[in-house]
Amino acid sequence: MRIVLPILCFAVIASEAATIPGEPPLEHRTPYKEKDGGRKNDEQHQTKYFHEAGGSLELGHYDARYFRGEVPYEEHRPALRHLIQAWLTTARELGVETWLAHGTLLGWWWNGRVMPWDYDLDVQMPTATLSYLGRHFNRTLHDYRFPLSSFPADDDNNEYSSFGGQGQQYVNKTYLLDVNPHHTDVGRGNGQNVIDARWVDVGTGLFVDITGLAERDAAGSPGVWSCKNAHRYHTAELYPVRRTDFEGVPAAVPYAFDKILTDEYGSRSLVATEWAG
Repeated sequence: MRIVLPILCFAVIASEAATIPGEPPLEHRTPYKEKDGGRKNDEQHQTKYFHEAGGSLELGHYDARYFRGEVPYEEHRPALRHLIQAWLTTARELGVETWLAHGTLLGWWWNGRVMPWDYDLDVQMPTATLSYLGRHFNRTLHDYRFPLSSFPADDDNNEYSSFGGQGQQYVNKTYLLDVNPHHTDVGRGNGQNVIDARWVDVGTGLFVDITGLAERDAAGSPGVWSCKNAHRYHTAELYPVRRTDFEGVPAAVPYAFDKILTDEYGSRSLVATEWAG
């Protein structure tokens, strides 16, 4: 699927099928088969699916496949803003449930925007929703048009187009929804595939990390949801999700967002007005 949307203009302009060259469609990939003693053993020897551009804090937040160089500081926040706007709009158009998480949720708490020092973005969703995306929308490209005015004045690394008969200019951006084939693994394995999916800006390599939550031990710990990276939540902390806005588009946050944030970052994260200063 290839979708073109003008962000904040609320209209689908075009839609056509598309996949990424050089990669087999999801339905043609080799299904999982147990071997060498079963699935747990296989998870311990799995290779990393997503690769970053480097090991530093900065380069670790770029997808290596689309990395063309570090985005300058003055362009970084607008790029992340467009990235999350496009993801939230896509999720809404596809009718899938997703909510803000980790540092992105903290940015929402403070001012409904991406934190100035953030390098990436985080969202969560139920693993059942993640599996649905993997079956029907894995490795699809999604095109968006953003108003030129939402970009820094000196950002000349985009494709500009004029529409509407009044000379109004928009910037074309393309994003890839890529679901890790290991997203169905129950455990952490060797730690190489704790990120279940990514929403990637193919022009820069910046991405949204998408992780799935599930009751991984429904018999022993009913009502406890977790990801593969040991973040745990009770059902009542997640649901019902709260409807809100983030970066000017509709979004959702967990019901007990304040408890989730203080558990992860400490109580001062909701009141301290200085960071690293």
